[in-house]
Amino acid sequence: MLIRRNRPVAKVAINLKPRRGSWGGANQWTSQLSRWLEFNGWEVRHDLSAQSDVVVMTHTGLVEGTTFGAEEVEAAKERWPRLRCLHRINDNDIRKETDQMDGLLCRSSRVADFTVFVSGWLRDYHAAKWFDASRPHAVVWPGADARFFHPVGGARWDSGGPFRLVTHHWSDNWSKGFDVYRDIDRLIAGPLRGEFELHILGRWPADLKWQSARTHPPASGQELASLLRGCHGYVSASRYEPGAMHVAEGLQCGLPILYHRETGGTVEQGREYGFEIGASLEESLLEFRQRHAEFRQRLADHPPSGARMAAAYQAILQKLLTDA
Repeated sequence: MLIRRNRPVAKVAINLKPRRGSWGGANQWTSQLSRWLEFNGWEVRHDLSAQSDVVVMTHTGLVEGTTFGAEEVEAAKERWPRLRCLHRINDNDIRKETDQMDGLLCRSSRVADFTVFVSGWLRDYHAAKWFDASRPHAVVWPGADARFFHPVGGARWDSGGPFRLVTHHWSDNWSKGFDVYRDIDRLIAGPLRGEFELHILGRWPADLKWQSARTHPPASGQELASLLRGCHGYVSASRYEPGAMHVAEGLQCGLPILYHRETGGTVEQGREYGFEIGASLEESLLEFRQRHAEFRQRLADHPPSGARMAAAYQAILQKLLTDA
């Protein structure tokens, strides 16, 4: 009797190899996507040593850990003319405070058959500089690992206790929004004493002295998710975020978001699941708390998820291959 071996749906090469532990949002993205595709029958590799049907290219050059870039993809396309390339763009110069990323992404895009941006804001930023928005592309928001980041068992706020706000950052750069977190801290130490708590997870500038904030060392995975679920609302004032994983983690733990208008791609999620900081920070905090149940219900009705993110990439890859 002839026994047929299961063949993979397709072979995909992703140029960012997953690492154990917390290595930022890009590592979460590639870990989830690799696991999702393998579960759905794809063969996943992270190099171009053998023929693949499609490649997924991200972080093309200015980060440690990528296994190939645009030059290698271009050479592979010459060897295998039917090879297709999805280019994921999740960064820019304004956020990194550099002058190399935009040009690198522009040059790398020459090998892309399809481009994914992690927010509409980031697409529009690059479209104003170099990206032709008539090219095939999509916006796919970041999603966190649902094995850890979920709302089940999360704290519920009632008017009898303080409303717990939380934020978390691996970087101690002031651009992560620490000017706003400092001002919230001062309000809680003063006129809003007893009404709110502010929890800071991760790192913060060495010259920032907290008056009332409760600080926690860096955490990841289940430990981080448990800390987030112990709070009631998330706050992000990080400037020019293309599509922040820390925001996805907070939202997926059931926390509505209070956000700064200059948080880049975060604004798109904030409009759906939260409240923008207005001219008066104190009034914004009070209104955010008042409308907390409304935003929490929106999260419950249409929750973000890493599974949805990975499935969106899978659908794009399938279309690339069926249209080839």
